[in-house]
Amino acid sequence: MKGVVTLEKSKVDALVVGGGIAGMQAALDLAEQGCLVALVEKEPSIGGKMIALSKVFPTLDCCSCITTPKMSAVAHHVNIQLYTYSEVQSLAKNELGYIAQVLKKPRYVDAAACTGCRQCEYACPINLSNDFDMGMGATRAVRVPFSTAVPQIAVLDIENCLLCGKCEKACPADAIDFTQVPETCQIEATTVILSTGFEVTPRAAKREYGAGTLHNVIDGLMMERLLAPTGPYGRVLRPGDGKEPESIAYVQCAGSRDETLGIDYCSRVCCMYAIKQAMLISGSLPLADITVYYMDIRAFGKGYEQFFQNARAMGVEFIKAKVASIREDEDQNPVLRVELIEEDSQVVERTHDLVVLSVGMQPAYNPEAIYGVPISSDRFVAVPEPNITPCATDLPGIFVTGTASGPMDIVDSIIMAGAAASEAIAYIHERESVASELIPAYAD
Repeated sequence: MKGVVTLEKSKVDALVVGGGIAGMQAALDLAEQGCLVALVEKEPSIGGKMIALSKVFPTLDCCSCITTPKMSAVAHHVNIQLYTYSEVQSLAKNELGYIAQVLKKPRYVDAAACTGCRQCEYACPINLSNDFDMGMGATRAVRVPFSTAVPQIAVLDIENCLLCGKCEKACPADAIDFTQVPETCQIEATTVILSTGFEVTPRAAKREYGAGTLHNVIDGLMMERLLAPTGPYGRVLRPGDGKEPESIAYVQCAGSRDETLGIDYCSRVCCMYAIKQAMLISGSLPLADITVYYMDIRAFGKGYEQFFQNARAMGVEFIKAKVASIREDEDQNPVLRVELIEEDSQVVERTHDLVVLSVGMQPAYNPEAIYGVPISSDRFVAVPEPNITPCATDLPGIFVTGTASGPMDIVDSIIMAGAAASEAIAYIHERESVASELIPAYAD
């Protein structure tokens, strides 16, 4: 590749691809058993989707309080090599395992020199939409990704940079480096764990709901950022005009169980995160009316049904209905056309200040081209024997965990990460005898 610098090679026991909660847990479980682990994350910071959330259900524990210590543990563990802002470009099999070519994207900041003081960010004159806040906040062309990012190293968006040099002058460590180029490194690993995560189904996928064009129709992840202590506004405000909403509606199955979207499966978490958010809104906006329009409530986990009943007891209104379309009135208030299922299919229109679409999960990445693992009809990584080896793919030594294998909540993702680590360790032990026989041949 033109302009790419090749770095040194490294050898580890396991390569973990993806630094979300499942990838971090798998890496830590492997490292605690004495395995050398390389963790590759495409974003500038590990943490995945979970670090952007407000609280977890059904315990309502702080997401950041759970995730940040894990991020720190990964970054400081002696058995974990962390590759952030990096992507696996190719994977080849050899007699001992796999060889991955990893591309390290340039931050245009010297990672060894940067102290995370954010003086460059304060000096930068360019304001950009903040992806971490789902486009509702602003950030700079050079910035630390977010307040609890790990590593606390700035990254410069060269495509939106004016090259004015203000960040370079403001940096007390002289860490800004506009001459950086992409770098590649080679990682040899006995086993590979795919934890590439999920993306939410697009807000605008159902055009009749108007998301993306209607000012006050948002999705579940946007509401998570509004509820989070580090959110863009510090409280729940509707993004169209900054008004505090007095009436909030949730539309369930807005991105799941819909063959027209090519997503005919249930994403499992949508009901529960809507209930969680409704309870949190009830606490922050006690006078607000909250309505959940649902077809089915799927409270499948331990304590989930009680969590649902608690929300009803708090005054959250649950209406069994199908939302046909959403339009906007002259005051930017969403107007829902609703078929009330339990009232002889009566069709009514209801007006709310803010509408939240409970969008579902879809795979964030198709690993088939690089890793060769087959995918199933729902486009998640296929697991041939889920009841026996829930993380093993068709390829020996390649395992999958978390939402790369299918929709699941945080608890299940962590459990699956432990299962993937256990299966990977068993595979590593199996290969040790083979490796000991092959090493003399390599030495010759």
